[in-house]
Amino acid sequence: MPVKRRSRVKDNLTAYAFLSPWIIGFIFFTGLPIIASFVLSFTKWNLISAPQFVGLENYKLMFGAGSNFWNTLRVTLEFTVGSVIVTVLWSLAMAMLLNMKVKGVAIFQFFYFVPAVVPTVATAFVFQLIFNQQIGVFNYLLSLVGVANGPNWLMNGHLVLPTIVFISIYTYSTGQMMLVFNAALKEVPNELYEAAGIDGANVLQKFFNVTLPSISPIFLFNLVMGTIAALTGSFALIYPLTSGGPGNATDVLSLAVYSSGFQNFRLGYASALSTILFVLVALIAYAQFALSQKWVTYES
Repeated sequence: MPVKRRSRVKDNLTAYAFLSPWIIGFIFFTGLPIIASFVLSFTKWNLISAPQFVGLENYKLMFGAGSNFWNTLRVTLEFTVGSVIVTVLWSLAMAMLLNMKVKGVAIFQFFYFVPAVVPTVATAFVFQLIFNQQIGVFNYLLSLVGVANGPNWLMNGHLVLPTIVFISIYTYSTGQMMLVFNAALKEVPNELYEAAGIDGANVLQKFFNVTLPSISPIFLFNLVMGTIAALTGSFALIYPLTSGGPGNATDVLSLAVYSSGFQNFRLGYASALSTILFVLVALIAYAQFALSQKWVTYES
């Protein structure tokens, strides 16, 4: 074997050796559970008796008349779109504030990042008190400006979803995206801003013609990660706040998986819902990457 080829093989084996803990963990804790869930979606299982193969019965029941699946899918998509828009734009705005040359910016960065280290369940309980109709701080602030009887934010079918979308600003994803945006903004060359200034560009023109194209790959990364987090991690936020209510106004797919599997003991149907959720995440991520070719700019 030639020396160069032997050296290349050795380097590849070394790289795979370092990657092996992640690969093993992915296979046993992600890959195999996904396959097992897909197989269970063709069965009827109540955690007590042995699983019974029923073919496509769970999917027929899911898509059939009288099923709540379509409402759940609609709520899931509405929450995902609203949450992603709010969290991505908010994290970008905070990152831009952190890039301003002001004293004590590290202190602001600490406070902006605090929600990322607070468990989502704890955050949900805090906001449950803040938006309480009787003793909530938010309605108290409204009373100071003349709104005597504030609404019941978490029990109003029309207000609950926008309220939860607002609360999603203070979850783990926003702090992480802010740090990523902050690092990306620091890499934008000052020469580009100077050239735009010489051409007479104002602040907005610099933002849309210099900043956004320069950080567009990072914007795509945060967009995809935020979407995945909204689709798969919404349970930890919504379940403590509303448990899917009022009615089914906040019954997202991740919550439907939990209620079907561990409250109603319909593990086969819950696995079918999980499969649909997996396919939904994959399709949306694929669409985002496909559309990104039109607006993401990579350095050559």
